Amino acid sequence: MPEETEYGAGQIQVLEGLQAVRKRPAMYIGSTDDRGLHHLVYEVVDNAIDEALAGYCASIQVTVHDDGSVSVHDDGRGIPVDTHEKYDRPALEVIMTVLHAGGKFDSKSYQVSGGLHGVGVSVVNALSERLEVEVRRDGGVYRHAFSRGEPEPNGFERVRELAPDEETGTEIRFWPDEEIFETTTFTASTLANRLRELAFLNSGVEITLTDERAGTDESFRYDGGIREFVGYLNETRTPIHDEVIYFADEADGVHVEVALQATVELQGSVHAFANNINTREGGTHLTGFKTALTRVVNDYANEHGLVDDLDANLTGEDVREGLTAVVSVKHPDPQFEGQTKTKLGNSEVRGVVESATHEKLGTFLEENPDTARTIVHKAAEAARARKAAKKAEELTRRKSALESTALPGKLADCQTRDPAESELFIVEGDSAGGSAKQGRNRENQAILPLKGKILNVEKHRLDRILENDEIRALITAIGAGVGEEFDVEEARYNKLIVMTDADVDGAHIRTLLLTLLYRHMKPLLEAGYVYAAQPPLYRVRNGGETYDAMTEDERDAIVASECDGSPDQVQRFKGLGEMNPEQLWETTMDPENRILKRITVDDAAAADRMFSVLMGDAVEPRKQFIKEHATEAEWVDI
Repeated sequence: MPEETEYGAGQIQVLEGLQAVRKRPAMYIGSTDDRGLHHLVYEVVDNAIDEALAGYCASIQVTVHDDGSVSVHDDGRGIPVDTHEKYDRPALEVIMTVLHAGGKFDSKSYQVSGGLHGVGVSVVNALSERLEVEVRRDGGVYRHAFSRGEPEPNGFERVRELAPDEETGTEIRFWPDEEIFETTTFTASTLANRLRELAFLNSGVEITLTDERAGTDESFRYDGGIREFVGYLNETRTPIHDEVIYFADEADGVHVEVALQATVELQGSVHAFANNINTREGGTHLTGFKTALTRVVNDYANEHGLVDDLDANLTGEDVREGLTAVVSVKHPDPQFEGQTKTKLGNSEVRGVVESATHEKLGTFLEENPDTARTIVHKAAEAARARKAAKKAEELTRRKSALESTALPGKLADCQTRDPAESELFIVEGDSAGGSAKQGRNRENQAILPLKGKILNVEKHRLDRILENDEIRALITAIGAGVGEEFDVEEARYNKLIVMTDADVDGAHIRTLLLTLLYRHMKPLLEAGYVYAAQPPLYRVRNGGETYDAMTEDERDAIVASECDGSPDQVQRFKGLGEMNPEQLWETTMDPENRILKRITVDDAAAADRMFSVLMGDAVEPRKQFIKEHATEAEWVDI
């Protein structure tokens, strides 16, 4: 019998104000890890961007300070400081301490805004150990300070008069709360990627990032807006026409901007944004663009007899092969699915984007026949390759590769059929695969050994990729399809663990696998199902105790502190195949001891570009990348 407990009105808790945010931070910022930490900065920057969209702000400065705090300074109108009628407190304090308090709900103060839910800056305040704000407006300089969301006693003050030549604006500086976050160290490159993206999406706004810890300074300003964004994404690719196609339109208060350029590459890269928010899961704006793009290219091709040899129209997949595009919409009342804002739901946006693309892109193709023919020829080439592969080998493509219900012979499957509990270890080499099969927990751990290096999918079409036995085995084992037909709900495992040696070859195999997953099974990465195992490099034995070390420094520290400088044995694992089943289980597979690194896609555009740099045909960008980052390499086999 369950223990009797009271359940009446007295047990109903109402979390007032910012208490709720501190109690359940993930509801408001997605998580309390590295991603959630950086989300705090984006929330504050979004407010400054909203000022820019309203036409009042031209410069935003983000500074990561030596003491671990971050400040965001803008030259907008400044947060209102006059007394709020309802609360009888300064409006600044209300905005900082009351959820859903802001000037974005009536479309009068802001026609368009990214910080839609009105929780933004108050959530940052709630999750900061300390927050200070300085406002310059109404002829004065005002300051306010808060501690874990609570206003400090007498914290609000008018410090001085505003000098005649001083601009209005707001500066918010906050120290993230160590009680809330798993880490409070900001990564400059993560911030730079998002700030660069915002500068591309808001042409003419200058965003500066200063990192006092490293003494670095970066400035982003793109007067060409998303035109330059497409150019930036294509720096590592080879465009087939010089000019980036750009058009903009507005209807029913919805502003649409589209920029696109076709390349010789096989991988397409289409990124959609709504009110500056990267809608990773797409939505109505992306659907509208894709539908109209396919229709416009087909109309032009049929009208000019460019695809008479093809029995049917070009598919969306054919048209988007090698195409880089950015679609950005600004909507006065966007409906996002969830606070994480990764899918746009407004049904009317589809029609606006569709008609803009149909009219403007149609006109562009008619006025630029050379570019139009180049784009159509590229799509027709993709269609011919697709059809040729189908005809030449009926068993190629999705038929034999993926409709076969038999699991690959080399897969040692687990006993449970519950994907939430199942783990698939993708192991480099048969010898390590053999050890893994013997050492695993058969109940929930499946092993798939892969022989050698798989195909670099960045350089091949899907029909060629599916001829590769190792890739086919992996796709069949996961059981969710591939490419456009991939369905993450069908995945047989909710943990895919890439287990490769801790050497250069192992890193290469891991990169090849991640390229395959990113290009053809991306939802696995977005769902957080993909992990990299971190096998130790060293094992130190001393007096019956065993210690594992990931690096030389760690090994030396263990030898010094635990073994007084003279261990009984130090073993270096050259590869997973050297470990016996028991060692492999203890170090790399046992959930109690293992270290897994989750691989996620925070910024699709940056990830896209990085895969092109590392795995694409262009050598120069890769050479440049190696030059810039050579000093960061942890180990190099020469």
